[in-house]
Amino acid sequence: MTINQVINKFKENNAGEDTALLELAYEFAQKAHDSQRRKNGEPYIQHCLHTAFVLAEMKIDLNTIIAGLLHDVPEDTEYTIKEIAKNFGKEVAVLVEGSTKLSKIKYRGVERYRESLRKMFLAIARDLRVILIKFADRLHNLQTLDSLSVEKRNRIAQETLEIYTPIAGLLGIWRLKWQMEDICFKYLYPEEYKKLEYKYEVEKKIENNQYLQRIKNILSNKLKKEKINFQITNRFKHLYSIYQKMQLKDYKFNEIYDVFALRVVVPTIADCYKILGIIHSLWKPKINRFKDYIAMPKPNGYRSLQTTVFGIEGKATEFQIRTQEMDEEAKYGFSTHWNYKTKNNNKEYLKKSPKWIREILKIQREIENTHDFIKQVKFDVFRDRIFVFSPKGDVFDLPESATPIDFAYTVHSDIGNQATGARVNDKIAPLNHALKNGDLVEIVIEKKRKGPSRDWLKFVKTDKARNKIKQAFKNTFLDNIKKYMPKK
Repeated sequence: MTINQVINKFKENNAGEDTALLELAYEFAQKAHDSQRRKNGEPYIQHCLHTAFVLAEMKIDLNTIIAGLLHDVPEDTEYTIKEIAKNFGKEVAVLVEGSTKLSKIKYRGVERYRESLRKMFLAIARDLRVILIKFADRLHNLQTLDSLSVEKRNRIAQETLEIYTPIAGLLGIWRLKWQMEDICFKYLYPEEYKKLEYKYEVEKKIENNQYLQRIKNILSNKLKKEKINFQITNRFKHLYSIYQKMQLKDYKFNEIYDVFALRVVVPTIADCYKILGIIHSLWKPKINRFKDYIAMPKPNGYRSLQTTVFGIEGKATEFQIRTQEMDEEAKYGFSTHWNYKTKNNNKEYLKKSPKWIREILKIQREIENTHDFIKQVKFDVFRDRIFVFSPKGDVFDLPESATPIDFAYTVHSDIGNQATGARVNDKIAPLNHALKNGDLVEIVIEKKRKGPSRDWLKFVKTDKARNKIKQAFKNTFLDNIKKYMPKK
């Protein structure tokens, strides 16, 4: 890797911008790391360049790429944060310092990293670019794990899966998430990795490639007749994603529908829906396998139409349909919208931040105890989210498998306390029913109801619902004590 490769990648998205400071940062980093070498024998500056290049691929601003080049200087050399600030400005120094602090977070079991994790959440919430630098740094560290001992390899892989990949998912930075996960999978579960890789690469990929080419030809000919500009590419699911699905749902490899898919990229949103109609006219859609993430984006900003159809010879085939902008978002998530000028306006930064970042800051204000803070953040924020609708059309996002009771308490505490039943998609549903993305939920209430049922604690998924139910019983208990206390 060379500094020219980093500069050229940056200029692809920032034509005409002055990169003199980037070259100076490279010279500074090279001098600082001087004779240092990595465990694999390569000059240390190579790690700095790889980190900066990944950031340039993410289309991030110049100061962040400079910070990527310098991220290990204060920790591993005689040069200080003050010297970085003097040479490259306060903003770069703050980013480097934030990245250095994140480097101190190690996975040593839940109890020992709680406080560090709290600090990391807050660092991310204050300036997202800090974690982007850490992602780029971590990816290159993972790519060079072979030179480390087995124990250190496994520790780095474990902390990556525990700490970094969930956050990458929350930010929608799928490209880095998948890359990191597959490398960790390879080192933590070598036997399972080899078996799955053989099934995937040897047994199925050639066959699937031939099949997808036939599907592409049929769809391409149809779209050319319709005179629609398009790009069609193959998309293969990453190994760790397949492994997780096999473990969580007890599936066999052949039972997973979305091991492969076709991605169709078109100019406009209107074209997305037009393509969807054409695909459904060519092949019969599979019921309950259509998702409109354009009308209802995921909390991390992911947008796309997804549908599974019975393709040639009835074979289940998934399509993802999106615009070029959505395709960029799907690779690098929130970072594609990052504007460093936004950081100068804290209100504007928070307004544009993903909802989960605002949730973290809200939880931070409400909960002082670190144990409770981490518990609630992991419980309410670090989960897959679903969108459900009220009868008025309001959208609420909840953890995956949330119930009507979770929904009721999200709308209002009184609705939760007075809930007696639920209708999901105009059908009566039990209060412990697992809600799905796009469900229309109506809560049946009884105003005279005295309060929630203690049994609800067995199935609610959100801390808010759990806490409100407990609070209701606590209040009832106190009321009863007062009721039977002798009057003065």
